[in-house]
Amino acid sequence: MTSQTPDDLLPVRLEKTENHELLIQWSDSMEQTVSFRKLRDNCRCAHCTEKRMEPAHESTAGEKKLSNPLPVLSLQETMPLDIVAMNPVGNYAYNIQFSDGHSAGIYSYELLRSIK
Repeated sequence: MTSQTPDDLLPVRLEKTENHELLIQWSDSMEQTVSFRKLRDNCRCAHCTEKRMEPAHESTAGEKKLSNPLPVLSLQETMPLDIVAMNPVGNYAYNIQFSDGHSAGIYSYELLRSIK
């Protein structure tokens, strides 16, 4: 019996659950569930990466504050997060479109597998 390398691991089934999670069954029979929020938070697109890199500001008391503590949300951003579409990118990743309008992220199989 040969063991599979990460390059051999492929998603063989994708399913949205009622709990706002993505169920992924892998070619090695492992099943994984990842919340839509966790997927969205792990987006590696340039915009999301830049937002994560923004420095937090410190108050005069030395407490960390968000750069924009009261962001204006779009109507889409106030609704429960959902996956609207998932499209394959070559044979190594998926592009996921979320209900908040975000669709720039490419989720490699390796990234999907690593999200806990």
